[in-house]
Amino acid sequence: MKINKTSFVTGIIKGNEKWNPELPQIAFYGRSNAGKSSSINAILSNKSVAKTSSKPGKTTEINLFTVNDDFQVLDLPGYGYARGSLEQKNKLQDLIIWFIKETKVNNRTHVMVLDCKVGLTDIDKVFLNFLEKTEEKIIILFNKIDKINQKEFSKNFKKIQGEINDSVTLIPFSAKNKKGVDSFWLNIEENI
Repeated sequence: MKINKTSFVTGIIKGNEKWNPELPQIAFYGRSNAGKSSSINAILSNKSVAKTSSKPGKTTEINLFTVNDDFQVLDLPGYGYARGSLEQKNKLQDLIIWFIKETKVNNRTHVMVLDCKVGLTDIDKVFLNFLEKTEEKIIILFNKIDKINQKEFSKNFKKIQGEINDSVTLIPFSAKNKKGVDSFWLNIEENI
């Protein structure tokens, strides 16, 4: 996929749907610090599209981008951030659940970014369950594979394969090395 133009459109809060429902969407989810923003930047071949931070919990709205004027990318807040207040965590989780359950577009792909060292946590499973109920395409980016050895990768990859449905596409991924970017686009081209 050749990316010619990526533009930030707006930050979206609950009830404020400022996207074009006719354009395909790729929505990114993940626990805080799973590498979601870095993965978006690797996929879009732009180091500064999605804001990255060493501090988890920086994204507090759904950041909407248009790409090549052909499709939209949405960077959702990370969930499960342990240091935020309970009120802050609940507000972010409500925003994500609202987006998954109540918003509609003609064509949406959900992309969950997981840290390969951590795997699928209980909160990931909760959000994956919500995503599966949409009956829309789901991709899991098994991120940070550059940080583990082959033996650990094989063990963790097999474990997660046993925890997800066959309808979910699992892609080994490294935002740092851009490994898996081509596989991502191959799996998503039919949807955009």
